[in-house]
Amino acid sequence: MTTPPTVLIVDDDDSIREITQVTLEVVAGWTVIPASGGEAAILLAQTHRPDLVLLDLMMPIIDGRATFAALQSDERTADIPVVLLTAKLQVGGPQPWDDMNVAGVISKPFNPMTLGDELATMLGWDPPA
Repeated sequence: MTTPPTVLIVDDDDSIREITQVTLEVVAGWTVIPASGGEAAILLAQTHRPDLVLLDLMMPIIDGRATFAALQSDERTADIPVVLLTAKLQVGGPQPWDDMNVAGVISKPFNPMTLGDELATMLGWDPPA
């Protein structure tokens, strides 16, 4: 990727959303679009066409699963990679996202200093500068 990517961060927790935004903007040098829920995320993804959606799985009203389904069913957003951000990581056995065609999963809590590198590796992008 020649220009810094644009990432749509979707999380209902203000502190998680803010630390993720600061981390990706300051440490990785990426552009970030924040969304506090699924409905806003769907509209922002349609409007801005980000390079990645970093999506919390557990949110009120429209959860991550429903948000993902809406993004996948819309031709304007279906090709945007989605990485789940979740505290619901289970060791072994089936995962709640096994039937979802996501690009990857990052568990909370995550290391803010390595988040950009983890995402870049997951997506096959050049590491942040």
